[in-house]
Amino acid sequence: MHRAFRYLLAAMVLPLGLFANEARPPNLLLIYLDNLGYGDLGCYGNREVRTPRMDQLATEGVRCTDFYVVSPGCTPSRGALLTGRYPQRNGLMHQLVTSENWTGIGLPHRERLLPQWLKPAGYATACFGKWNIGFAPGSRPTERGFDEFFGCRSGNIHYFKHTYHGEYDLFRGTERHRVEGYSTDLFANAAADCIRRHGERPWFVYLPFNAPHYVSTVNTAPGETPQWHVPGRHLEKYGWPADDPTEKHRYLALVSALDEAVGRVLDSVDAAGQRDHTLVMLVSDMGAILRPTHGLGVASNAPFRDGAPSVYEGGTRVPAIFRWPGRLPAGQVCKAMLSHLDLLPLCLGAAGLTVPEDRVIDGRDPLPALRGEAASPHERLFFSYGSSLALREGSLKLVQPKSGSPWELYDLARDPGESTDLAAAQPEVVACLVQQVKAWHLEARRDASPPERAVIPRRKK
Repeated sequence: MHRAFRYLLAAMVLPLGLFANEARPPNLLLIYLDNLGYGDLGCYGNREVRTPRMDQLATEGVRCTDFYVVSPGCTPSRGALLTGRYPQRNGLMHQLVTSENWTGIGLPHRERLLPQWLKPAGYATACFGKWNIGFAPGSRPTERGFDEFFGCRSGNIHYFKHTYHGEYDLFRGTERHRVEGYSTDLFANAAADCIRRHGERPWFVYLPFNAPHYVSTVNTAPGETPQWHVPGRHLEKYGWPADDPTEKHRYLALVSALDEAVGRVLDSVDAAGQRDHTLVMLVSDMGAILRPTHGLGVASNAPFRDGAPSVYEGGTRVPAIFRWPGRLPAGQVCKAMLSHLDLLPLCLGAAGLTVPEDRVIDGRDPLPALRGEAASPHERLFFSYGSSLALREGSLKLVQPKSGSPWELYDLARDPGESTDLAAAQPEVVACLVQQVKAWHLEARRDASPPERAVIPRRKK
């Protein structure tokens, strides 16, 4: 009775809209971009691309300069994001191959995903886009906390034909779902529709676009030349022909198509009257890949070295923008060292939930740092992919490009491009940081899920 009386009194005193926001947890919109480089957006210094909506989002919220993914690969990046745990702890350390994408367990079933923590708080949960962490029974989105799913099992699909290794790869729920359209638009439209449908309860929408991931022979028809897939109208907006074959032009137009789709989703939040009550998180899953036909010469990780899947800054430092009116300042730049591991505790805290204590969560609440009220919640971050390892502690970055190779040391404060190796001049610093890496490996075994490489046999069709 006491609690009910308190809420009744608040309703009598506070404006209706404010009371509704106080009584209801905020909506959570998590937009995960695919291989977008640090230097691929206008708000991150790119003068060639047109990304007005994401640039506007940065002026309305907080733009991060030192935000990382802990593993620069599509699969382990997603596993770490959704669990808040390092890949060494959640058991998903490798990029899924074709059979694993289709019928593999992928992320061990012992692991719990962000939507599974949010549902008890009354959240409607939905995923639209690239899954890429296993699609065996028990591994599919609607079996791991999402009320609805529309997207692809794999990651590298044809933007128009929706194929991967010759098989149609769009699903609604657990069933194959054939539909016409450009994948970027399809995922954005599904997210916007979901937001319109859930006006009466808080929602968590996870929107992992497959853009601007490169296109290769695994998702093109025999005889079809791999090229960046983009509707012609986006090329024409730059003044180029709709069928312009220029690789750089097509990439810029593809990023602009993605920007327009992001804007359409943000507009749906406004149309629902939920802007002031929605935490928007926009992050790339890793840096751009800079290889021939995969982004070299068109994508940008400037001003950083190399690209995914390396553990140099170009592979691990990514664009990240956060907007939460009234809770985060507008137009602020955050220079604190943060990572995608932190999004799980950020979302749980926003929802009024505590971080689970039945397992190790490596993420830390980034809200004070995003507000400019505190330094990084991390003393250090660790990075890995394949046999590559790295550590950042303060401004120092320790890198081992591959197993057995010499350790390299960089001072990012003076050398953000990692051009001057200080290892020979500072062996004692290297030795100390290497010990931190070894200790982390040992500690990560605590509460670690055994990796799953099982593939469920496919039924004959």
